[in-house]
Amino acid sequence: MPTINPLPQTISSGLDYPLAYTAAGQGQGVLLIHGSLCDYRYWRWQIPALSQQFQVLAPSLRGCWPTTFSDDNPAYNIAQHAQDLIAFLRQQSPGQPVHIVGHSRGAHVALEAACTAPELTRSLTLADPGFPIKGEPAQPSFQRDVVQKIKAGDIEDAMRDFVDAVNGAGTWHQMVGWFKTMVKDNAYTLLSQIHEAALEFDLTRAERLNCPVLLLGGANSPARYGQRLDILESIFADVERTTIPLASHGMNLANPKAFNERLMRFFGERG
Repeated sequence: MPTINPLPQTISSGLDYPLAYTAAGQGQGVLLIHGSLCDYRYWRWQIPALSQQFQVLAPSLRGCWPTTFSDDNPAYNIAQHAQDLIAFLRQQSPGQPVHIVGHSRGAHVALEAACTAPELTRSLTLADPGFPIKGEPAQPSFQRDVVQKIKAGDIEDAMRDFVDAVNGAGTWHQMVGWFKTMVKDNAYTLLSQIHEAALEFDLTRAERLNCPVLLLGGANSPARYGQRLDILESIFADVERTTIPLASHGMNLANPKAFNERLMRFFGERG
């Protein structure tokens, strides 16, 4: 089992919120941004591997465990999370840009942060981005039904429905205990997140980025993620794309060896 700090550090300077994070290693900075229903624990297979060559920073976004919002909170939103991380980087890595990695909803936060503060961005990695893009085929919404189950106290079924919807049918049943615990710990963040279900990203902002971009997709991810990567691949000037084999949406957990090796090669080449 990888060794990560079970009691994260906290930072409040420059923020109005005690941001919890774990840090390891030395060298160029790498910021890992988790997605929905997760926190810094999501990167348990990345922190030990990447920290052998880089300084890895893995925060829990505002409202996520260990200081989880338990109700519908307007401070839980993409723009706020991006601003939090910008302030975090300015304190943790002053004057030094970092490699920013975002998974799923975290890819939306990563892209927002990179566009808002490009001077902090050495490179940008987007893994199965979870945000809708204008022009994409409409996708049926499942989040409203999930939220109703949460409000009714049916957390287990709600988490099963959400995880299966973003990864594929039957995924929740296959998940290990620590992952299910993490997801349940963050279940009530969906009460806030539902308000951004149709929040699109303005791609004209992304077109102006001049940092290297790596797009990652799981070989078995639902088709909508691949369609989104197709669109993103066409707009960036300096872009690479890789499919992680033997993995679905949670590719960094399903095939951490391939995921980590691809990141380290990209960081090394673009450092």
